[in-house]
Amino acid sequence: IIYILFPKLTLILFLEEATGSGPEEADSRLSLITWNVDGLDAEEQPERARGLCSYLTSHSPDVVLLQEMIQPYIRFLHKRLAATYTFIQGGDEGYFTVMLLKKSRVSLLDSQIVQYPNTCMMRNLLLAQVGVQGQKLCLMTSHLESCKDYAGEMDEAPDDVTVLFGGDTNLRDAEVSRVGLPSSVCDVWEQLGEPESCRYTWDTQLNTNKDVRFKCRLRFDRLYLRRPAQDGLPRLDPDSMALVGLEKLRCGRYTSDHWGIYCTFSVQ
Repeated sequence: IIYILFPKLTLILFLEEATGSGPEEADSRLSLITWNVDGLDAEEQPERARGLCSYLTSHSPDVVLLQEMIQPYIRFLHKRLAATYTFIQGGDEGYFTVMLLKKSRVSLLDSQIVQYPNTCMMRNLLLAQVGVQGQKLCLMTSHLESCKDYAGEMDEAPDDVTVLFGGDTNLRDAEVSRVGLPSSVCDVWEQLGEPESCRYTWDTQLNTNKDVRFKCRLRFDRLYLRRPAQDGLPRLDPDSMALVGLEKLRCGRYTSDHWGIYCTFSVQ
């Protein structure tokens, strides 16, 4: 059950009321990293894979949503993180999305890959139904078509669940403004007061991994949140957001040409 925001963006995470744990408990908090890791870039892949693993280890998020993942990266991460995380792949060939779920915090109930019928770039929607300390959630991630208006044909999500999306949308602000968001959906970055330090996730002025002629700063990687319309249900509220991957590695390159987003949420 998925909510269509507008052509080019399909959203994701469902939060249902569960029995047991109170929302005030620390266990109700959720930490998440979403990151396009640019696995297609062949330059310094071993060092960049080590950098990615180091960031995941140091931040220790409950959920990791990765885009542009490739098999060598998966093998590297699996050797080092399989004891801590459950791995879910959105594909096996070329490049694909991957979810990592911290075993001590998140239990996998079911997973599914939803194919985009009009994709030209091997894109899909990766879905995982999970349990987090008594709460039921459905997490999704996607890497949407670059600079094209494609849409998956999805059903409308019921209004008694919270919906959260994290991934590489390839959206520009003008495209979002032109189409508009439903009134029930908020941009997590905007909800947190539009922190300048998190404004740009693809910044060729600072990130030198790509040799591009025209420098640009864009917010391709985004998190969207839709809260339930009904009263009395748990509310997933963003607490903080920061970019990761800002430090150059010893090889002189960054982990990716995108910065990653680290975000924490609480249930109210």
